[in-house]
Amino acid sequence: MSFIWPTMLIFLILVPLGVWMYLRLQQQRRRLLATYGSLGFVQGTARRPLGVRRHVPPAFFLLGLTLLVVSLARPQAVVSLPRVEGTVILAFDISGSMAAEDMKPTRMEAAKAAARAFVQRQPRTIQIGVVGFSDSGFTTQAPTNDQDTILGAINRLAPQKGTSVGQGILASLKAIAVEKGEVPATKMYSNLTPTPAPSPTSMPKGTYTSAVIVLLTDGENNEAPDPLAVAQATIDRGIRIYTVGIGSPAGITLKVNGFTVHTQLDEGLLKQIADMTDGVYYKAENQDELRKIYDNLNLQFVVKPEKMEITSLFAGVSTLMLLMGGMFSLAWFSRVP
Repeated sequence: MSFIWPTMLIFLILVPLGVWMYLRLQQQRRRLLATYGSLGFVQGTARRPLGVRRHVPPAFFLLGLTLLVVSLARPQAVVSLPRVEGTVILAFDISGSMAAEDMKPTRMEAAKAAARAFVQRQPRTIQIGVVGFSDSGFTTQAPTNDQDTILGAINRLAPQKGTSVGQGILASLKAIAVEKGEVPATKMYSNLTPTPAPSPTSMPKGTYTSAVIVLLTDGENNEAPDPLAVAQATIDRGIRIYTVGIGSPAGITLKVNGFTVHTQLDEGLLKQIADMTDGVYYKAENQDELRKIYDNLNLQFVVKPEKMEITSLFAGVSTLMLLMGGMFSLAWFSRVP
């Protein structure tokens, strides 16, 4: 236990002073009884001995005042509190086909709108990061609970090149490692061409059981590395991947910014990634379905030790001690000490 105002504990010196004064009063009382009892002024004392009951009310008062002084120092203690907590990485496919208008206003804008709505509903205990991936992966925002910063990172996303699901997972893993303080935050968003993210250092299994990755893509993987091999690293860390597919498994030819683009959703790959990481695969065909997907994310309920002030606890117990001392004194002696 620690104290915010430890200097207030100096008043505890009054406790032994109070004990000394009480003992002196008891000695004086015994002398008076011995003197006046021998003269016959005090009668019946032998028939009604009070014993230790005489000391019970003052003991409660002394204990109550001691706890009250301790509460003045504003004590703190580490308490295990249950709460919803975790890290969510929103990994967006920003390949050129995400500019398609088959989902209004575009696939990218629909995905961003659903993500913004999700972010605005989260408590401060949830850390959210943003990753963009096309033919490589890069972190646009390391996990934080600053919603304005997260929303700004989502708004900056724009369609670019091809699709590398593996790079998206790698960048997400690195973002989680940055949030946990394992690697420095050196790979943030810039206008430079992003370089492939290095493979994360192996960690003990189950390290990040409260972390999830939401991987949203509308195409098939056409760039290294192998997504399934990278997904194995998330299994070892206990990270779940929720995969979201936008588009058609049969493939569709779209007109994007004056170019003809053929995109084909690899549902089999996304389902396999979700299954092997204990996540869920969703298929989104419109903006409303995207919002429902975010509502169904299963965030962890954890118990985490946290330092908190317990002044009210000490003040409450001290008040209870004072009341009990007063009640005993009134019941036994018809007075309050």
